[in-house]
Amino acid sequence: MNKISSNRRPYLVAITMGCPVGIGPEIILRFLTKRKTVEQYLPVVVGDIGVLQRCAAELQISVGISAWQPGDPVNVEKIQVIEPKRSAGYELQSESLSWGVPGKETGQAAAAYIIEAVRLITHGDLDAMVTCPISKYAIHLAGYEFPGHTEMLASLCDAQNFGMMMAGNRLKVSLVTIHTPLSRVAEQLDQAEVKRIINLTGETLLKDFALERPRIAVAGFNPHAGESALFGLEETKIIDPAVAGSVSEKWELTGPLPPDTVFKLAFDNKFDAVVAMYHDQGLIPFKLVHFEDGVNLTMGLPIIRTSVDHGTAYDIAGKGLASDSSLEAAFLMATQIIGNRNKT
Repeated sequence: MNKISSNRRPYLVAITMGCPVGIGPEIILRFLTKRKTVEQYLPVVVGDIGVLQRCAAELQISVGISAWQPGDPVNVEKIQVIEPKRSAGYELQSESLSWGVPGKETGQAAAAYIIEAVRLITHGDLDAMVTCPISKYAIHLAGYEFPGHTEMLASLCDAQNFGMMMAGNRLKVSLVTIHTPLSRVAEQLDQAEVKRIINLTGETLLKDFALERPRIAVAGFNPHAGESALFGLEETKIIDPAVAGSVSEKWELTGPLPPDTVFKLAFDNKFDAVVAMYHDQGLIPFKLVHFEDGVNLTMGLPIIRTSVDHGTAYDIAGKGLASDSSLEAAFLMATQIIGNRNKT
């Protein structure tokens, strides 16, 4: 039996299972059964053994699954699972769950995985976390009033200066506003907030991606970036001053640029990242390029957190149709960030 135990333990990356009745269990099984190399980064699932075993049986995925706790040697021939349920106040009966049908108990479980992973990373038992998708509906039923993963993690880490970046090899996009209705974006745009996200993006590119002098583009809000205020005043009143106030010797900063061209420039490697003003402005071009392998990175946390860039996909859960490409990309990016943050 191939076990890793030495004076210097390998880096341990938590993969939280997400919603137990979504595609999280399936993509975890698919990703971890095809990994051929162990190297110095080892995955540890935070989830439920019963759900993973049921999913493996139904999809005819042959794999060993066993319980693991910090301090135990890591058996690389099996999927190692931390089950938080004994101390988290919930109990899942995997045989009674229905794929694609979330509820209060699945929300409690998904939240428990996140809380346990953050606790273990904070205590130094794990080194990073990769999250599978959760159901905001189920999380709310369980009593957690967070808009999503990002805000919950920020609360657990007591982080005030945080943000969302969608990252891939060809595009990296950070967002000034996230889950804001389009009708309210203009009223929520704020010079200080635009400046904060610009600076957070720059620091993330420096620290997590090890870019010596990152090139950051800032998208305008209106068509043609306002066309000298002909098509709107957000650029001249908000974005221009924010860009001017974010100039730094540590990065190159350009903008505001017309939203309909800035992402093509970034795709062509003219920029390392684009700061977008709202959700769909940034995510539509990003997912056009990185639909299969995009990664959701939370900027500004004291811990490392990457995530798949898709949802629970309840319509295909349990059917053997889900792709693990985004999970693989998120895991690899977490290892990249661990390496960059630990460079001496």
